[in-house]
Amino acid sequence: MTLKLGVPSKGRLMEKTFDWFGARGMDVRRSGSEREYAGSVGGIDGVDLVLLSAGEIPRELNAGRIHLGVTGSDLVRERIPSWTDRVEELARMGFGQADLIIAVPKCWVDVDRLEDLDAAAAAFRAAHGHRLRIATKYHRLVREFLQAAGVADYQLVDSQGATEGTVKNLTAEAVADITSTGETLRANHLKLLSDGLIHRSQATLFRSKSAPWTRQTRAALDAIQERLAAKM
Repeated sequence: MTLKLGVPSKGRLMEKTFDWFGARGMDVRRSGSEREYAGSVGGIDGVDLVLLSAGEIPRELNAGRIHLGVTGSDLVRERIPSWTDRVEELARMGFGQADLIIAVPKCWVDVDRLEDLDAAAAAFRAAHGHRLRIATKYHRLVREFLQAAGVADYQLVDSQGATEGTVKNLTAEAVADITSTGETLRANHLKLLSDGLIHRSQATLFRSKSAPWTRQTRAALDAIQERLAAKM
């Protein structure tokens, strides 16, 4: 059995992943055209490359269908319940950084912290008869974060794209989304809560705990980890 390494199938995340492994003596590359989802890993014996979307990699790690996978740490935490029981972080890769944050309209001058958001949510429900809506695609992470902060009287509404625009479009009163520069938030007249950072995400190499770890796959993992340790 060969070790299956899942990496993003396109874009800058794929290119940076290839470069990262290349700097550690592993020639990871796509085979053929961009339409082909096959590839190879040179420099380490017994490793097969699996090209997947970044969003599919947590699912495949959790199911044990790949042994290692590169994806955002936010996606693993969001999509794998009790993720530390299912996967292990092997290396934070230093690219693909973005922050998962909570933002509110800039005109909410009295709302700067989570405790202010809690008070605003209670007042909103009293005034409008329904809970304050927070648009996000990170339901698990946001719910756990707000619960720990004691924020109540809100509801999460699903947003799979253009989350920052939901406030302007009157489908939400606040947002919880990934941002790298904050420019989109500012363009949509939103502000980050001063204590509203939920998670600092980056591309991370994960190991599946449920994949079939045979003598051959463990040997390949050991060889990879030796390359990683040499680069540290």
